[in-house]
Amino acid sequence: MKLVIAIVQSQGKQKLCDALGREGISYTKHESFGGYLQERNFTFMIGVDEAEVDRVLLVIRDACQVAERFVNVSNSGNPAVPLLSPSLVKVESGGAVAFVVDVDSFHRF
Repeated sequence: MKLVIAIVQSQGKQKLCDALGREGISYTKHESFGGYLQERNFTFMIGVDEAEVDRVLLVIRDACQVAERFVNVSNSGNPAVPLLSPSLVKVESGGAVAFVVDVDSFHRF
Protein backbone atom coordinates (compact mmCIF):
# COMPACT_ATOMS: atom_id res chain seq x y z
CA MET A 1 0.00 0.00 0.00
CA LYS A 2 1.10 3.57 -0.71
CA LEU A 3 0.14 6.96 0.68
CA VAL A 4 0.03 9.82 -1.81
CA ILE A 5 0.36 13.18 -0.07
CA ALA A 6 -0.53 16.03 -2.42
CA ILE A 7 -0.19 19.69 -1.45
CA VAL A 8 -2.51 21.76 -3.61
CA GLN A 9 -2.99 25.51 -3.70
CA SER A 10 -6.49 26.65 -2.80
CA GLN A 11 -7.53 27.47 -6.37
CA GLY A 12 -7.05 23.81 -7.37
CA LYS A 13 -8.82 22.26 -4.38
CA GLN A 14 -12.34 21.96 -5.78
CA LYS A 15 -11.20 20.76 -9.19
CA LEU A 16 -9.12 18.02 -7.54
CA CYS A 17 -11.99 17.03 -5.20
CA ASP A 18 -14.30 16.72 -8.21
CA ALA A 19 -11.76 14.73 -10.26
CA LEU A 20 -10.99 12.31 -7.42
CA GLY A 21 -14.72 11.82 -6.83
CA ARG A 22 -15.36 11.05 -10.51
CA GLU A 23 -12.60 8.44 -10.38
CA GLY A 24 -13.95 6.88 -7.17
CA ILE A 25 -10.76 7.68 -5.27
CA SER A 26 -11.21 8.28 -1.54
CA TYR A 27 -9.17 10.99 0.17
CA THR A 28 -8.79 13.06 3.29
CA LYS A 29 -7.94 16.74 3.01
CA HIS A 30 -6.59 19.22 5.51
CA GLU A 31 -6.19 22.96 5.23
CA SER A 32 -2.58 24.10 5.43
CA PHE A 33 -0.54 27.26 4.88
CA GLY A 34 2.88 27.89 3.46
CA GLY A 35 5.05 28.37 0.47
CA TYR A 36 6.59 31.50 -0.92
CA LEU A 37 3.31 33.43 -0.93
CA GLN A 38 2.18 32.17 2.51
CA GLU A 39 -1.24 31.35 1.07
CA ARG A 40 -3.82 28.75 1.98
CA ASN A 41 -3.14 25.27 0.64
CA PHE A 42 -4.84 21.93 1.03
CA THR A 43 -3.04 18.70 1.82
CA PHE A 44 -4.69 15.61 0.37
CA MET A 45 -3.89 12.19 1.79
CA ILE A 46 -4.80 9.32 -0.51
CA GLY A 47 -4.19 5.70 0.43
CA VAL A 48 -4.04 3.35 -2.56
CA ASP A 49 -2.64 0.03 -3.70
CA GLU A 50 0.70 0.34 -5.43
CA ALA A 51 -0.90 -0.47 -8.80
CA GLU A 52 -3.14 2.63 -8.50
CA VAL A 53 -0.40 5.20 -7.78
CA ASP A 54 0.16 6.21 -11.40
CA ARG A 55 -3.58 6.73 -11.96
CA VAL A 56 -3.86 8.92 -8.85
CA LEU A 57 -0.84 10.99 -9.92
CA LEU A 58 -2.39 11.53 -13.37
CA VAL A 59 -5.63 12.74 -11.79
CA ILE A 60 -3.69 15.18 -9.62
CA ARG A 61 -1.59 16.40 -12.57
CA ASP A 62 -4.62 16.95 -14.78
CA ALA A 63 -6.63 18.74 -12.09
CA CYS A 64 -3.88 21.02 -10.73
CA GLN A 65 -2.41 23.14 -13.49
CA VAL A 66 0.27 25.77 -12.93
CA ALA A 67 -0.53 29.32 -13.99
CA GLU A 68 1.39 32.59 -13.87
CA ARG A 69 0.12 35.56 -11.90
CA PHE A 70 1.43 38.87 -10.66
CA VAL A 71 1.79 39.84 -6.99
CA ASN A 72 2.68 43.16 -5.41
CA VAL A 73 5.92 43.24 -3.46
CA SER A 74 7.61 46.04 -1.59
CA ASN A 75 10.55 46.41 0.72
CA SER A 76 8.42 47.84 3.54
CA GLY A 77 9.57 45.01 5.84
CA ASN A 78 13.14 46.30 5.87
CA PRO A 79 13.48 49.58 7.84
CA ALA A 80 17.05 50.13 6.60
CA VAL A 81 15.86 50.59 3.02
CA PRO A 82 13.73 53.60 2.07
CA LEU A 83 10.17 52.65 1.19
CA LEU A 84 9.81 52.28 -2.54
CA SER A 85 6.58 51.94 -4.39
CA PRO A 86 5.34 48.35 -4.68
CA SER A 87 6.16 46.54 -7.87
CA LEU A 88 4.57 43.60 -9.63
CA VAL A 89 6.46 40.33 -9.77
CA LYS A 90 5.44 37.37 -11.92
CA VAL A 91 5.18 34.10 -9.98
CA GLU A 92 3.94 30.62 -10.74
CA SER A 93 0.72 29.77 -8.95
CA GLY A 94 -1.37 26.65 -8.66
CA GLY A 95 -0.20 23.18 -9.38
CA ALA A 96 0.54 20.53 -6.80
CA VAL A 97 3.42 18.78 -5.11
CA ALA A 98 2.91 15.07 -4.52
CA PHE A 99 4.83 12.65 -2.34
CA VAL A 100 4.41 8.88 -2.51
CA VAL A 101 5.39 6.99 0.62
CA ASP A 102 5.28 3.34 1.64
CA VAL A 103 2.69 2.31 4.22
CA ASP A 104 3.93 -0.42 6.55
CA SER A 105 0.46 -1.22 7.81
CA PHE A 106 -3.08 0.03 7.52
CA HIS A 107 -5.85 -0.39 10.12
CA ARG A 108 -9.49 0.65 9.91
CA PHE A 109 -11.42 0.79 13.19
